Amino acid sequence: MTDSWDTIADWYVELLRTGSALNDFNRDILLDLLPDRLGGCRVLDLGCGEGIIARAVAARGAAVLGIDPSPRMIEHARAAGTGGAGTVVYEVDDGCVLGTVADSSVDWVTAGLSLNNVPDLDAALAAVRRVLAARGSLVLTIPHPCFEAPHAGWTQAADGAARRVVGDYLAEGFWRSGNPEAVRRAGNHHRTLATYLTALLRHAFVVEAVAEPAPSAEVAAEQPRRHGLPPFLAIRACLS
Repeated sequence: MTDSWDTIADWYVELLRTGSALNDFNRDILLDLLPDRLGGCRVLDLGCGEGIIARAVAARGAAVLGIDPSPRMIEHARAAGTGGAGTVVYEVDDGCVLGTVADSSVDWVTAGLSLNNVPDLDAALAAVRRVLAARGSLVLTIPHPCFEAPHAGWTQAADGAARRVVGDYLAEGFWRSGNPEAVRRAGNHHRTLATYLTALLRHAFVVEAVAEPAPSAEVAAEQPRRHGLPPFLAIRACLS
């Protein structure tokens, strides 16, 4: 059977809720690009999964709508509740369409490790632009395209240090990891850094911040070979 986000949902939720330094780090670097207080703000969490980011944003006071195409993920998200001062509502929806979201209805869109999962980046960004209110902003994280290209691996240098090995970075497209314990066994769309940035510009977003945070101490302890390489790229862009 070919894995999908529905088929790995229970495994993925268990992974996050028993402690995943990498996913916690991703959440935290996305939150770093948001205001500390979001009371009165309407936030769409695109590709919310089991709600790790939606709950954190609600804790800052926002009214959050979390959408995900996986019904099983949405079941887990709803079961977890809000856990914050704000509110969270979850719906099954396609991030390339956002059919459950009205035009100009949200102030922020968060997309934590989700735009790398949409098959049509232009359609997703057009949908995000449609639902954002005037002066609204998009905050996103993706696996760092330069270091998380398809089938990237590790090798050992002559000095004994681990070195990241990346194959054909320029070969964009859908791929699956062969690792039975990897999230990307459900699939992932590899795109270059230039593709993401030029797509934002093409849809008339203004890039305000770009970050390549070094791994946290927790990530480095859990995955020592990642020391010195940013696992994620984080971007904040606003409507022009």
